[in-house]
Amino acid sequence: MVYMGQSQNLDTELTTKSHHRLLLKVFGSEEDAMQSVLYSYTYSFSGFAAKLNSTQATTLAKMQGVVSVFESRILELHTTRSWDFMGLTLDNGRATPMQLAFGADVIVGILDSGIWPESESFHEEHGMGPIPSSWKGECEEGEDFNPATACNRKLIGARYYLTGIEQQLGPLTADSEYRSPRDRVGHGTHTASTAVGSIVRNANFHGIGQGTARGGGPRARLAVYKVCWNQKGVGFCSEADIMAGFHDALKDGVHMISASIGRAPPLPPFFKSHADIGSFHAMQLGVTVVFSAGNENSAPHPSLVQNVSPWSISVAASSIDRTFPTKIVLDGNLTFMGESLITSQINGILADAGSFFRDRICSRDYYINVNVSASGKVVLCFSNVGLVSSDTAIDAVQNASGLALIFAEPLARQIPDVDAVPTVHVDLQQGTRIRNYLGLAGRRPVSIQIIPGKGVIGKSPAPAVAYFSCRGPSSLSPDILKPDITAPGVNILAAWPSNYSSKMWNFLSGTSMSCPHVAGVAALIKSIHPDWSPAAIRSALMTTAYMEDTASEVILAGGSTKASDPFDVGAGHLNPIKAMDPGLVYDMKTRDYIIFLCNMGYTQNQISLMVRPGTDTTCPHYFTSTSNLNYPAITVSNLQTTTAVKRTVRNVGRNRNTLYYPKIIKPNGVDVYIWPKVLAFEWFKDEITYYVTLKPRKISQGRYDFGEIVWSDRYHNVRIPLAVCVNITDGVITGSTVSHSDAGLQS
Repeated sequence: MVYMGQSQNLDTELTTKSHHRLLLKVFGSEEDAMQSVLYSYTYSFSGFAAKLNSTQATTLAKMQGVVSVFESRILELHTTRSWDFMGLTLDNGRATPMQLAFGADVIVGILDSGIWPESESFHEEHGMGPIPSSWKGECEEGEDFNPATACNRKLIGARYYLTGIEQQLGPLTADSEYRSPRDRVGHGTHTASTAVGSIVRNANFHGIGQGTARGGGPRARLAVYKVCWNQKGVGFCSEADIMAGFHDALKDGVHMISASIGRAPPLPPFFKSHADIGSFHAMQLGVTVVFSAGNENSAPHPSLVQNVSPWSISVAASSIDRTFPTKIVLDGNLTFMGESLITSQINGILADAGSFFRDRICSRDYYINVNVSASGKVVLCFSNVGLVSSDTAIDAVQNASGLALIFAEPLARQIPDVDAVPTVHVDLQQGTRIRNYLGLAGRRPVSIQIIPGKGVIGKSPAPAVAYFSCRGPSSLSPDILKPDITAPGVNILAAWPSNYSSKMWNFLSGTSMSCPHVAGVAALIKSIHPDWSPAAIRSALMTTAYMEDTASEVILAGGSTKASDPFDVGAGHLNPIKAMDPGLVYDMKTRDYIIFLCNMGYTQNQISLMVRPGTDTTCPHYFTSTSNLNYPAITVSNLQTTTAVKRTVRNVGRNRNTLYYPKIIKPNGVDVYIWPKVLAFEWFKDEITYYVTLKPRKISQGRYDFGEIVWSDRYHNVRIPLAVCVNITDGVITGSTVSHSDAGLQS
């Protein structure tokens, strides 16, 4: 992947020829240079994907006009109740619901595994008007995909990209994929319907989770870009193809992009990944890009969050208030409760994992004897024995021909799924009691009944952060809070390809599911406020987010028993209704990000290649902390002395003449001062800058403490989190440091 920054030429043919001329410098002939090219990117950003050896790549990286050269990696892909849970109800008896009133003029691009166009989620809503005149995209023909019947006023565009994936993984087989925008994996259909799916009543998975399915913006238009492809049931994506998807989405005229794709740390530098490059150029065109924060199936460790660029949105995953209790009955009289998505009763014999697997480790590699079958048996497995995941245990029990699986794992990790083997999730306490009962039975068979439930709403505190949701702080820019926000991503019911089975809906969990929730709400905001920048839209989402669950407790950090903090949830949980009218916004333009890049070590020459003509690319004479980026959160990763941080807010409320007063919750061991103490907005004064001075008051190292600042006019509460790491170990707390522009504001 050769990235050359902002495309300076509107003539795509001339830009492509410039790419070929550059390649001629490392190839012996024009023919070889031409044959090496997989993609030429000419709109908004300039660059190309080509087959190069290491020597050629190194030579190109040193050439004038080249920003970066990096290998194209293969990446993996990371609803009925969720919108009601967040307050966007349809059957409320009031005026036209917000989801139906707005969004028809907004086009949302989904970069994923394609689309199943026959799904009811992609039919035209009643009264849907013509396709927006700004749309320049296409509905491409391909295998089992006829544009005349697949696309309509809802699904207005569909493209597919497979040059990169086939170059890196080999040709796709006919029985595993469609060479078209049609979705084989299911992931893309699911995320697209979650973001902007049309209203479909009586959606359910074999009777479970019944309700009215729709996306966040059911009136919005949909354009899909198939950049991920089926490989043994998993969606794999080439960065070369993803970049091509970004390129065409921006050229086609989308207003919003949702991409549930990422790569795990170690993260590459900015502008050496598809995510940072694509979203940076989208930001310059006013297009908001929403990414998933990433999934990690081990314990929730810090600094694994993905997609951390400050010009995009990174979304964590959390639960909703719907659970699926499942009754386990042993010998007809002893009852336990777990969770599952099992749809019919199971009767069998309970068996310990040790009957089939060495050392009780539920893994195919530990299978005792291929001649020993678990047929008719419900196998009890523990996640902490051999540190196996539920997927590993399911595969092992399926390989042993087991009837079902009871999977015991630590508290706050019980997330049921639609599995190859019916699986009930229980906590370790329940699992231990079941195992002890089985042990007391000796050689006597223990009968077991598994009785499914239909789903229960409102009985469990929610939201809670999903244990798999990747946590901050950012490993690339720790002074920028990531993830930004959390949204529903556990047991989300959405549209599904219906060719493999009778099911038209399916449950999935992951930050892949939370990402399109935020994209759908962002589309509504864009429709209401069409002139807002991506930074203003992100600010509205973050400053209106909340931190309490339905029990009025701080949101639980799943995978633990502790309260969540900003590295779990960002600014908090998505609040769609409040986000439409945030009161104040923390806005940014390209110039703000240029200063950020200067502070990150990028040179003026590098930056000038990446921005649109006419943009001021000069770097300040001195470096400032990246904490001063006008982000709707304040993160200081190394507080050693008194430091002042600057923020600017714009009044976007109806009342142009208003006063905002602050409320501060200080991080432990840090004094916080704000100046000015009141923000007085007037008709001709809608932007005000304020300063936050942070003064360490304790001896500490490597420990983050959290607080918040809330500006209120008694109607709006504009909240930003504080995340501060005090690093003082010498026992003396003295001195103060502020940047030149903040002199005189220290306390």
